Amino acid sequence: MIPETLEDSILQAKSALKVALDSGCNRLTVDLVIPEIALKAQYLALEFAEFFKDEYGIGLKVIFPDTGAAALAKREWGETDFRVTDIGSSRTPVDMKITETDQLFLVVSPSAIEVSLVERLCNLAGDRPVILLIPQLEDVSIVGIGYAARQLRERFLSILESCYYFRPLESAVVLRTYPNLWQVWQQEEGEEDYKLMAEVSQKPLGETLDRILAGENDGDSNQKSSLSLGFFGSIKSFLKALSN
Repeated sequence: MIPETLEDSILQAKSALKVALDSGCNRLTVDLVIPEIALKAQYLALEFAEFFKDEYGIGLKVIFPDTGAAALAKREWGETDFRVTDIGSSRTPVDMKITETDQLFLVVSPSAIEVSLVERLCNLAGDRPVILLIPQLEDVSIVGIGYAARQLRERFLSILESCYYFRPLESAVVLRTYPNLWQVWQQEEGEEDYKLMAEVSQKPLGETLDRILAGENDGDSNQKSSLSLGFFGSIKSFLKALSN
């Protein structure tokens, strides 16, 4: 089901995370590819931290991309049952941010700037789960044709499992909820209903997404069904709510 509110999205993502973690996945991403979503990073971080705290308690570590964001969260949240810190810096490397008692790492809104530190964290974490919450890594994964960019994709980005992905476009939506396939929905011109254009095993990007929306999909499957505008009619309200 397509989420109508941010709260719906959070609930879907939590359910997907539970399934993925129970299935043994330990490098996960939760993506809401929505303008200004990074402004909700602290709110989202607390929502997911509260979800995990009963199971992991002090073993849960919430990691922000810089000391300022971490300090602000600590001040706003007060005493917590989990730990809050930053990803590290040249003076305090990420190696110093990990302890033996840590059981799950929730990394909040990491960007391309922190990608090497996140990769280091994942290496140090071993079998312990690392969840990237609303990572700002889209450009890292699709931009750059040099050797270093290819190495980064092959070495690190390729190991990340997209647990939840929601991307509203103009008259279309890309959705993935683990363990389901990637779905592309589109509103046809002059119609109120949205049509499921395709379900594919890989994230539809660039020309692949364009072909699907043009009805030229040659992917894993091409299932046709419709969804009432009621599900999508509130997307504008969804996006507007994020700016409040």
